Amino acid sequence: MPGFTTRPEIRGTFGVVATTHWLASSVGMSVLERGGNAFDAAVAVGLILQVVEPHLNGPLGEAPILVWDQKKREARMICGQGGAPQAATIARFKSLGLDLIPGTGLLAAAVPGAFDAWMRLLRDWGTMPLAELIAPALGYAENGYPLVARIRETIATVSEMFRREWPSSAVLYLPGGNLPEAGKLFRNTALAATYRRVLEEAHAGGGGREQVIDRARDAWYRGFVAEAIDKFCRTQKVLDASGRRHSGLMTADDMARWQVPVEVPVSYEYRGYTVLKGGPWSQGPVLLQQLALLQGFDLDDTDPTGPDFIHAFVECAKLAYADREAWYGDPDFVDVPMTALLSPAYNDARRKLVGERASLELQPGRPDGREPYVLFGGADVAPAAGIGEPTTGSLGGGLGEPTTSPLGMVAGDTCHLDIIDRWGNMVSATPSGGWLQSSPAIPELGFCLGTRMQIAWLDDKAQSSLQPGKRPRSTLSPGLALKDGEPYLAFGTPGGDGQDQWSLQLFLHHVHHGMNLQEAIDCPEFNTQHFPSSFYPRAAEPGSLTLEGRMPEATQHALAERGHRVRMGDTWSGGRLTACAREGTPDGVVLKAGANPRGMQTYAVGR
Repeated sequence: MPGFTTRPEIRGTFGVVATTHWLASSVGMSVLERGGNAFDAAVAVGLILQVVEPHLNGPLGEAPILVWDQKKREARMICGQGGAPQAATIARFKSLGLDLIPGTGLLAAAVPGAFDAWMRLLRDWGTMPLAELIAPALGYAENGYPLVARIRETIATVSEMFRREWPSSAVLYLPGGNLPEAGKLFRNTALAATYRRVLEEAHAGGGGREQVIDRARDAWYRGFVAEAIDKFCRTQKVLDASGRRHSGLMTADDMARWQVPVEVPVSYEYRGYTVLKGGPWSQGPVLLQQLALLQGFDLDDTDPTGPDFIHAFVECAKLAYADREAWYGDPDFVDVPMTALLSPAYNDARRKLVGERASLELQPGRPDGREPYVLFGGADVAPAAGIGEPTTGSLGGGLGEPTTSPLGMVAGDTCHLDIIDRWGNMVSATPSGGWLQSSPAIPELGFCLGTRMQIAWLDDKAQSSLQPGKRPRSTLSPGLALKDGEPYLAFGTPGGDGQDQWSLQLFLHHVHHGMNLQEAIDCPEFNTQHFPSSFYPRAAEPGSLTLEGRMPEATQHALAERGHRVRMGDTWSGGRLTACAREGTPDGVVLKAGANPRGMQTYAVGR
């Protein structure tokens, strides 16, 4: 059901890059032009996004990276999500009088995984020298980049708190005590100095490309970066979302003992497509569970902005996300029944729960007969008997991703990138965390720690409970898909709990509604916050359904009549999707890309 687009779908044969910032897209394409592969380009993009989108991600954040290696014909997930520090125990937080991990400050910092993830990608899949790929990020940090309006708006929201409580952030983001101007050049010379020192130490010992990269990793995790983090966490007490001041738990030893895992992604077969996502340490499999439920619906003839499609989608999303709450967690620590959750028998039974009316209940299932355990807002939820029977409990008002508080802290978000090169290699990555507004800058480094550990529950019966070394259940969720066994699609979006709703809408519009990538991205979006939020203060909005303002009025009324608690968002207010695709034709392979107009920042390039 093709329709109007804000821009053309990019098409070419050489390479395509789509990211959440035009500078990153241009840099990625320049790497491909210089002979680099998709993996080289992704590293350059990932590093520059940390500079030009500091309100969306940072060097001490996270970066899950899905790769398709065309030569080896295999997919891998580079899990750039670090685990909890050794001192991060439930007992430790309880001793501080906390029932939830604060959404800002130092206590919520997991081991920062992004740098090691990018370095592992470069060492094992890339071809180019580190210095060449870090140069654009270093150059923009040192010489300045045009500040987008949303960075200024973010800084403005927390400026008084920076001045009053986080002086190191005030020095960095309020030069001369003033707000930086949108559109003017903004510099982060401390970050540039950090990258220069990393390069100097990496090249100090000679050797080949791989040895240089490994020494850069050592400088970060076993050298001066880790030491600066250790010192800051030990010596500073920082105001956080609890309303109190706390020191951090991260140590140099936590940094030194961690290295990025590389895993086989979870997959699901859907109508000739093999869809690939991260494991249940992330929310990635929730997209696959939604597909397993939607297998039983005839979506080909549905209107993508009509009430029948949206109702079926949202009701299946509620069931899948309820399972996320009950069953997902780091599989190195807990048993996640992933095979059962994706099995036909389980989803046939779950699908029967989708009725004509909107569900207002949280309904986790019982894979393999196991009893679910779900928390929200710190309150215990006791599921009723029977597969998928309603879960009782009083759900409070919800917030967006990831945290807003009376203390002036504002929501962070996420970046995304998709790249396909002329050889058929694919990368999809969703960097996030280390937001400028969520933790004070470490002066020696020019950037701050992340707060991803706020996702972990302080209840040892929960699958996603806090435990030293355990990965918090991340919302970050890049996606890849094969078509008839061949590399086809790289796709994803920022947006916390909404990522695997908006990404799935793109996929379904492309597969069932005949839309090209740009049409699928531009199509009016929707999402629900029915389930507990992944982020502090962990609230939920049962039955909620947010529609973009372009959604037909008749659809709004029909969904409300079915019991959905409908609210209208702005005209262009949903997920900031990007996608790249590779399609074989009788005349050869065509590469395609699309990027989201929402936010006026995301661009696709290619030739």
